[in-house]
Amino acid sequence: MKKTIFPLLGTAFVSLLLLSACTNDASQTTTSSQATTEPSVDLNALELPQLDQEPKDNEAVIEMETDAGKITVKLFPKIAPKAVENFMTHAKNGYYDGTTFHRVVDEFMIQGGDPEGDGSGGESIWEKGFEIEPSNQLYHLRGALSMARGQETDSQGSQFFIVQNDEDVSDGLAIQFTPEKIIEAYKNGGAPQLDDDYTVFGQVIDGMDVVDEIAQADVKESDTGENSTPEDPVKIDKITIKQEAE
Repeated sequence: MKKTIFPLLGTAFVSLLLLSACTNDASQTTTSSQATTEPSVDLNALELPQLDQEPKDNEAVIEMETDAGKITVKLFPKIAPKAVENFMTHAKNGYYDGTTFHRVVDEFMIQGGDPEGDGSGGESIWEKGFEIEPSNQLYHLRGALSMARGQETDSQGSQFFIVQNDEDVSDGLAIQFTPEKIIEAYKNGGAPQLDDDYTVFGQVIDGMDVVDEIAQADVKESDTGENSTPEDPVKIDKITIKQEAE
């Protein structure tokens, strides 16, 4: 069975093999690769598109209709082109229609995009995994849309997640490696331990109440032993493209 790895938020940040019954016993906190090198650019001069709720002409906008309500997300094709192309093409082709949020962890994230509905399936539009696209312009803030992946960094397929945590996670973030405005934004929640290791390619601009509702569902134990399988999974009815990027 194919294996996909994804960090779990808890007292320690633990890696779980989501698509198999076995687990990885590594329990060290994931740290940013930026912490080992000096930044080569002025981080505070960078454009940080997640902080602006209004979509720009060079951004795409999608509306995700679910059983729980609508979620509107703007996407960043100039910064994460492959992830956006993959998601948009799947959306246009109806690939995500009828799929569920098969893994939800309250105060962390909700994960979907698997046609198998159990975290074991899904593939990219290229029918093979593709490499992560980390960026110093995009971060795992509350409401970030990011790609799930396998153990290898070139194993992204169709699965994605939306960061839901709303607790302050700004403590310990250094201004030498994180823009000051992003540190401030992390006071409203997010998952900074994922930065640099997963591809952020969008940001929720409307419907975070729906994300919260999905995350707070009753869950049962998954095959990996994690309490994250919804008793009644929320379904994605369809994804509509509201704006194409210029």
